[in-house]
Amino acid sequence: MHFVQSTKKTSVAPLIYAQTFECLTLGPYSAPIEAEDRLHAVIPAVRITWTEDADQSIALPTYETAGAAGADLRANFPIPDRPGVAIAPGARALIPTGLRVEIPDGFEMQIRPRSGLALKQGLTLVNTPGTIDSDYRGPLGIIVINHGSEPVTITHGQRIAQAVIAPVVQATFEVSGTLTETNRGIGGFGSTGTK
Repeated sequence: MHFVQSTKKTSVAPLIYAQTFECLTLGPYSAPIEAEDRLHAVIPAVRITWTEDADQSIALPTYETAGAAGADLRANFPIPDRPGVAIAPGARALIPTGLRVEIPDGFEMQIRPRSGLALKQGLTLVNTPGTIDSDYRGPLGIIVINHGSEPVTITHGQRIAQAVIAPVVQATFEVSGTLTETNRGIGGFGSTGTK
């Protein structure tokens, strides 16, 4: 991922001027892209600004491996909370990232748990995956819940979740007197069995 930093006017209140980062994943294409491959080569750029109380020494979202689908998001606490925030078993907390984002039209940012935290400490996200819409400009916060048996402390700068950028399709909704028949029909929860 390549970040280009610039200083420009921004519509994100209350900031008038802010450091803006445009992130661009270079992708696997090193040769000219054939027409049939262009759909797969769309690389959205997500613009990022810091919140007023953010620690700007904390790393921006990063893809930790070449094949990673999600970019890791880090806890970025205001000064009074920088020693960390403890989450009791069964409790939840809103963890700030210190970021505001501008997602391109036609995309969303999905916020997902990190599997290592879930397995080792029982930490996951309450509404997973969470969705950040392209027209949202507020602070990016992560709702973390502790499903473990021990308190867990989230530390300043810790990687706590991952962001997946995904395309969005908006449907139309039409009232109909009937629905087409299928083999499954009304079969719901567990109707297909477990084996």
